[in-house]
Amino acid sequence: MTEWISAAEAARQLGVKQATLYSYVSRGVLTRRRGTGGKISLFDPAEVGELARRGRPRQPPGRTGLVIESALTEIGGDTLRFRGLDALDLARDRAFEEVSALLWTGSLPAGGAAAGWRATPEAVRAGSAAQAALPPGTLPLERLQVIVPALAAADPLRLHLDPPAVIAAGQAIIGGMVDCLPTAARASRPGPGDGIAGRLWPKLCSDPPPARLLDALSAALVLLADHELAASTLAARVAASVRADPYAVVATGLGALGGALHGGASLGAEAMLAAADDPADAPRVVGDLLRRGERVPGFGHFVYRAGDPRAGLLLALIRLAVPAAPRLAVADAVLAETHRRALPEPNIDFALAVLASCAGMISGAGEAVFAIARTAGWLAHGLEEYAARTPLRPRAVYTGPQPS
Repeated sequence: MTEWISAAEAARQLGVKQATLYSYVSRGVLTRRRGTGGKISLFDPAEVGELARRGRPRQPPGRTGLVIESALTEIGGDTLRFRGLDALDLARDRAFEEVSALLWTGSLPAGGAAAGWRATPEAVRAGSAAQAALPPGTLPLERLQVIVPALAAADPLRLHLDPPAVIAAGQAIIGGMVDCLPTAARASRPGPGDGIAGRLWPKLCSDPPPARLLDALSAALVLLADHELAASTLAARVAASVRADPYAVVATGLGALGGALHGGASLGAEAMLAAADDPADAPRVVGDLLRRGERVPGFGHFVYRAGDPRAGLLLALIRLAVPAAPRLAVADAVLAETHRRALPEPNIDFALAVLASCAGMISGAGEAVFAIARTAGWLAHGLEEYAARTPLRPRAVYTGPQPS
């Protein structure tokens, strides 16, 4: 059996950089497999030789490849791994703070979730005052987009970019984002626990959570902590590559997250579920979207063709927590209708919307969970860029008018 060759050797035979080699993998031109321990990429020498004979594959018109090497997250088929560990297992067994530490440092903390994760009192006052000036009815994500710059203004050490300082800033940013959000109407203080999930709950929901539903929120934070180079993460990495401070990195990610094709999709899924008063309404709600030529929010995924595994786990945890919830019955009816119409499988945005609906959370809760969770990933990618010290500068393929 022919022995597979290393990435360095494959790149040498093709006369390309290793980054170009990995772009061939992402485009399906080359096959890659993992070596012992999963840390080494190996390539089929026959396949490499054939590509060398054919010449370099041409890019589609108007597109250029941008491949960034990262040791954080691997997506393959229906699997998601953080630092080589199955993200679904982490979501079942570990707290969000522990998984954030894994992404930031490469290892899980020995003593469980670290204590603290709070901004200074001065920073919380600044962030709370900034978001309090917004009009009533402002969505949580929009409040977070105001809170983070206010937290930054209160941190005189924000430009210290060595890893321990960035990690400390990350804990303060995430804790400040949660603590500066207004408490939901009638919610009791404090939240159910001192961790991020427990402190976030009363910001999104007036009623105290069933214990297992709080577990579902905790799992959602872990599942959403990172997802390779999603649009907001790429934006955050570009900011970090030019030495923007951690608060600016997070603010950049927040700006991209709210797009309807990214983190904002959960808001559309929330609205879809809210439009159904009971399970019998599901065919009308889904049918109305399709008749208007609109995409059914929360279904299908660019990466997962056979179904988003994050959605499967989160929906299973919700069913375990509140099996008889009327809003879960509505969600199941929507799922049945989408299956009947042969629509794509549900994604994490739909599962977030089901969590928000079953818990009675405020509008936009899913976006807030997404944003707070993904902040961990943005900062992990930022740490990689700070270490690289090389600006990310994609090039454009000019398609405008030529000189006359």
